[in-house]
Amino acid sequence: MAWQPQPQQLVQLSQFLRDSLSGHDIAAQKNAEQMLRSAKASPDINNYLTYLSVTSTPPQGLDATAYHAARSAAAIMLKNNARSSYRTIPEPSKIYLKSTILAGLQDGNAQIRNFVGNVVTEVLRQGGILGWPQALPDMIATVANENGGTTAEGQDGAMGALFKVCEDNKRALDQDYPNQGRPLAYLLPKFLELTTSANPKLRSRSLSAINVFLNEPIALTARENIDSILRHVVQLTADTNDDVRRFVCRTFALLADGMPNVLLPHVEGIVDYTIIQQKDIQNEELALDAAEFFFEASSAPSLRDALGLYLSKIVPVLLDSMIYSEDDQLRLEGDAEDADEEDDEKDIKPQFATSKTSRATATATTTTTQPTNGQKKEAANGYVFAEDDDLDEGEIEEDDDEFDADPEDEWNLRKCSAAALDSLASHFGGPVFEVTLPWLEESLAHKDWQNREAAVLALGAIGPGCMEKIEPSLPKLVPYMISLLTDQQPVVRQITCWALSRFAGWASHLDAAGKQQFFEPMMEGILQCMLDNNKKVQEGAASAFATLEESANVQLTPYSGVIVRQFVQCFSRYKDKNMYILYDCVQTLAEYAGPELAKPELVNVLMPALIARWEKVQDASREVFPLLECLAFVATALGNSFTPFARPFFMRCIKIIQQNLEDGQIATNEPYHDVPDKDFLVTSLDLLSSIIQALDEQFSSELAATANPNMFELLAYCMKDGNNDVRQSAYALLGDCAIYIFPRLQRYLPTLIEIIMHQLDVSQTSDDPETAFRVINNACWSCGEIAMRHGSGMAPYVDRLLPKLALIMFTENVPASLNENAAIALGRLGIGCHQQLAPHLANFAVPFLNAMQKVSWTDEKGHAYKGFASVVLDNPKAMEQCLLNFLAEMANAPGLFLTGMQGDGPLENFEKVLSEYKGLIGGGWDDYLHNLPPPQEQALRQLYAF
Repeated sequence: MAWQPQPQQLVQLSQFLRDSLSGHDIAAQKNAEQMLRSAKASPDINNYLTYLSVTSTPPQGLDATAYHAARSAAAIMLKNNARSSYRTIPEPSKIYLKSTILAGLQDGNAQIRNFVGNVVTEVLRQGGILGWPQALPDMIATVANENGGTTAEGQDGAMGALFKVCEDNKRALDQDYPNQGRPLAYLLPKFLELTTSANPKLRSRSLSAINVFLNEPIALTARENIDSILRHVVQLTADTNDDVRRFVCRTFALLADGMPNVLLPHVEGIVDYTIIQQKDIQNEELALDAAEFFFEASSAPSLRDALGLYLSKIVPVLLDSMIYSEDDQLRLEGDAEDADEEDDEKDIKPQFATSKTSRATATATTTTTQPTNGQKKEAANGYVFAEDDDLDEGEIEEDDDEFDADPEDEWNLRKCSAAALDSLASHFGGPVFEVTLPWLEESLAHKDWQNREAAVLALGAIGPGCMEKIEPSLPKLVPYMISLLTDQQPVVRQITCWALSRFAGWASHLDAAGKQQFFEPMMEGILQCMLDNNKKVQEGAASAFATLEESANVQLTPYSGVIVRQFVQCFSRYKDKNMYILYDCVQTLAEYAGPELAKPELVNVLMPALIARWEKVQDASREVFPLLECLAFVATALGNSFTPFARPFFMRCIKIIQQNLEDGQIATNEPYHDVPDKDFLVTSLDLLSSIIQALDEQFSSELAATANPNMFELLAYCMKDGNNDVRQSAYALLGDCAIYIFPRLQRYLPTLIEIIMHQLDVSQTSDDPETAFRVINNACWSCGEIAMRHGSGMAPYVDRLLPKLALIMFTENVPASLNENAAIALGRLGIGCHQQLAPHLANFAVPFLNAMQKVSWTDEKGHAYKGFASVVLDNPKAMEQCLLNFLAEMANAPGLFLTGMQGDGPLENFEKVLSEYKGLIGGGWDDYLHNLPPPQEQALRQLYAF
């Protein structure tokens, strides 16, 4: 006999579930939550939750509204139980759940169908696709109405659940199971068949399910069936339903990103189709999906080249799509002078810690031996891309302020079109400018502000890519744009700041007269807008000025005084939201103007403003992150001039680290306690690093000595933290302590080196390789810095360090910088422990030299070769296989570098090595050197006395 609920228990559980969602009666809600936690221990709890999820008739004593809330809570709790403890659910309950839950997909209420769909996908995710083999066929049969009699609601619920299953189990569905094949091989033809359904909702949703597998990485089954998929998609281009056309455009965009070559034979038709869809401005979602195709296609080299023939069609549509709609115009014209109004907390976006080294562009390289503190993901060219949230359909975030979000912050048709135009301009240059010019000439002089604003946006979008063509016009365009900084419409002032910043590189590198005529008015205009009466203009101006600072770089130095004084006025006026961007402006100025900020007159202006903000911000505020990052740059720029201000900053960082480590311990012991935000640890560690680097050793050492609790004991905890970003910053701080305050660090080395050795393990990188490799990179670097100063004190650890460093050098599937840093650490270890390393030289010499050849000649490389040469002198015969490579490296060393390092460098040891081998080889020495290319042999003889 099938399981049946006990009526009394069913009513009681329903009441608790209903009360758990009630925000009006807090006492009842807390009691209900407590009772539900107790109920989880019942072996039948999931049966009851399943029964409630699929049963639409309320038990006696509950009205329809209360019962709906109970069913919703039941489905949510059931999904959460499956997520957290599916393996421990009794087998009879699993059988009941699987045999019953699909009925809920045909419920008359859309929200219940969505919640039940979440349960289905979670069970499949936790139990495996093969753990419930009938689920997919049963849902497909319901959608296709194979047995007849399925309602439209049932088709909708089953299709929604299938879509969720595809999203949450993408990889599992494309997996090849023994004797079973791939589930997607069964699903895909069914979805393609459904794209021909008479029901437009099924056509669109089946195509959206197919699109899940066209997202990168594209499913193998989809790749194998791409011709069939394309045929069906092409047929759907004639569909009259807006949603279907949206997903057709999305399919083209996904393929443009992941499989651009399959679209090449169809480019002209796709361009014409998407242009028609993008022109449908009454349906902005459809137009946006069409514009996404051009954005993706403009980033795919082969497809982008093919677009060149159609620029005269594409560019005008993108330009017209950049003009604000009538609704947006009405909304924006109502913008007030709100600079004196306080920000609502919900308007302030969450801040995440980024490191002070994260501002380098993706193509820039840094010396491989320096610590890496993370990468900041920035949207290209100022455009922000929308990211999917992590909520299942039908679930509601507790603090959902989505409807209060600023439309200007959303990825929309206007931004997508501008980004696509930017990308096309960057590739095609002149041809894009030629198509754009007539539109620009008309729009820049237009009587309506929205057209002028769009023209400025377009000008900024194409500017860098079309610089060669546009530069002759800039002496007229730039003054015109500067004049728009006082436009009556705030949104025009805002976009003009951004557009001008795109030409800051050009203006800042003119001669003195050109700077006076163009760069200085541009800079002063944006600075003035930073104090605008409209907060959005302030925000746009501050962001633009940060871009201007990066473009101008050191050219900004002579203007530091003017800039700092303007920033200080902003500190006194800005509300919380724009303060975050102001920090970025200050730290960028510190990064590029550097020592100029250390002048007493600037220190005395800037530091009081920063200190005032520092004293206002609470330890638990997320504003701590950007403030600490900003201070890290400022400390580095001020150097010793930061000394009078260092102690309170240093000690507060120690306090923040202590508090967050303690909170982390509490959260570990008490599962319901909130886990502390690791960004507090990251930014505090980074500021400690900057202060230690900035001050003279006696002051840094004194701060470390008087920290309470002990800084090195806290550092040891951070080096073992479960978060990669925390460990990364901790090892950066450790390396800086080794460089700047080694005597203070030395007594703690036995503990810290043991932790380092545990970290030097490339097998620990599987969960998040990118950040894990950065941690190991910093661990290698700090190990090398310690070895440099600890000398023979490293002897107790050499036998364990050598195999770990060697393994990193031998490993091919890691970043090259990691191989190099391991080699440098090993070489530095040889300075004080060469006798212990010498017996193993033949085993690590070749990979050591291979890694070192890629490293620029820095002091770190010099130290490593000094140590390596000492090892070679202890065991010269071990170099038989790679001596010529070593001699070639010696020959490549710059003479000024060798003499500049003096005793700290490898010069003396290189000369000893050459003398040693000259004695060993004897009369055949000159003939042996002839094996080197003549320029290297000549350089070797000129550089060294042997």
